[in-house]
Amino acid sequence: MGSIEELVLKGQNFLEAGNFEDALGYFEQALLLNQNDPELWNFKAVTLRSLGRYEEALECFNKSFEIDPRDKHAS
Repeated sequence: MGSIEELVLKGQNFLEAGNFEDALGYFEQALLLNQNDPELWNFKAVTLRSLGRYEEALECFNKSFEIDPRDKHAS
């Protein structure tokens, strides 16, 4: 497992390339290291939404807002 920054970067690269399953794996690994980062929850939510897993995505968006109600990156 790499640093959170490395995991997020890899996840973002896979997300941008449309490889949502791999992106999700990296974001989930990052969340194992820090579950209190609203940006990580937002990345996971965006990825789940891209996979058509809307209910799970909504839960992650809500978690992001719960941690930081003013999270400007939440989609």
